[in-house]
Amino acid sequence: MTYVSCPTAAIDAPVALVWQLLTTPAGWGDVFDLRVTAIEPPGLATIGQRICGETGPRFLHLKICFQFVGIDPACHALSLNVRLPFDLTVSEQLDCIPLTADRCRVNYHCVFDFPAGWRGALTRVLLRRALDNGPADSLSRLKQAAERLHASTG
Repeated sequence: MTYVSCPTAAIDAPVALVWQLLTTPAGWGDVFDLRVTAIEPPGLATIGQRICGETGPRFLHLKICFQFVGIDPACHALSLNVRLPFDLTVSEQLDCIPLTADRCRVNYHCVFDFPAGWRGALTRVLLRRALDNGPADSLSRLKQAAERLHASTG
């Protein structure tokens, strides 16, 4: 059982700046609703790199692990596999398209896969709003961080 969410946003910042934010996992805690706990291997995004962290209220410690499975710097495109709580997995593809020298569009494609049986059906019902809100919130946070950073350097 799958669910697809595909938010997109125009960002008033150069594509290179947005790409830098996306490919520097050590800084994801400053951009996304994520407390980064481990990056293996450390450094800029590389295929196979794993980023582990926690999200949500600090008392819940909802663990998330990301793994880069595709990186195309020429097209500003990333692919990640994500493990969320409740045996939920997500295949994510992001691409950044320059619109002008100081503006780009980010497309964020998320394919959620649920566990089989009643657990998956229940998880999908309980999380149905978060399936669209989560990716949209992440994209909104990326937009705010990129625009804030661009304004401070311009």
